[in-house]
Amino acid sequence: MAGVSTAHRPDSAATTRRGEALIEFLLRASAAIGIITTVGIVTVLLVEAIFFFGEVSPVDFFTGTRWSASILPYAFGVIPLITSTLMIAFIALVLAVPLGVLAAVWMSEFASQRVRSIIKPVLEILAGIPTIVYGFFAITVITPLLKATILPDLGTFSALSAGIVVGILVLPLVASLTEDALRAVPRGLREGSYALGATRWETVRRVLLPAALSGIAAAVILAMSRAVGETMAVVLAAGTNPQLTLNPTESVQTMTAFIVQISLGDTPAESIQFKALFAVGATLFAITFTLNLISAWLVARYRNVYE
Repeated sequence: MAGVSTAHRPDSAATTRRGEALIEFLLRASAAIGIITTVGIVTVLLVEAIFFFGEVSPVDFFTGTRWSASILPYAFGVIPLITSTLMIAFIALVLAVPLGVLAAVWMSEFASQRVRSIIKPVLEILAGIPTIVYGFFAITVITPLLKATILPDLGTFSALSAGIVVGILVLPLVASLTEDALRAVPRGLREGSYALGATRWETVRRVLLPAALSGIAAAVILAMSRAVGETMAVVLAAGTNPQLTLNPTESVQTMTAFIVQISLGDTPAESIQFKALFAVGATLFAITFTLNLISAWLVARYRNVYE
């Protein structure tokens, strides 16, 4: 029996090597698919954007303050779309960041394990709700509620309603990532703070939040990136009026809303309006890519490494 076992060892080793080689190939292929897809998307955006800028001056596009892609005379100044997008994202962060950080602090430091096991999944359920449902929630609940309480002249569509509903949408992202950052702080820092006579809230404010600052900042930047790229909730709540305004009670159009409008319409594929879709998409990609780079830099720059 010993001889039989020895005789089969080379075959077993060869089979193992072939299996490991196959697994390594699949892992490499999976990584390559992601890279190839990203390169393909960027290439398509850039090539089509170059065709657009062959007909429209990049200076006019990036500095113009009037956008009219469907009504003559056409105007392709992207500033109104960028301003509306950033305004809605700002409103969303004003709502989501304080509530998300406070919820994370409570779950991490004050809630019992049983309560945390219930509340955190409930919060994360919000992230699984289709964004178009958030849009319907904005126009059927949030806007009527604002009109009935503090803004009686508010229209059906507004940047304020869109910002609030996007804030609710990104709230679980801020809360979850912030709680992970807080729970990653070593227990020794907490115990050392308590040993010096600090209260629980003082420990949170002076020890835990500074120690988890890089993770919290990354959560905020990623939430902003998510808010900037939000589509259906913003289309339904904010409307499609591409005007340059900082008044949150007005109807506006974001970059994603314009992309949806052109994609679902009858715009010819070779028209200047259709090419503008790729220029706006490339601009949106550049903004979100920059935000992600800032997030990665913050994590690397301010991350605390504990022994």
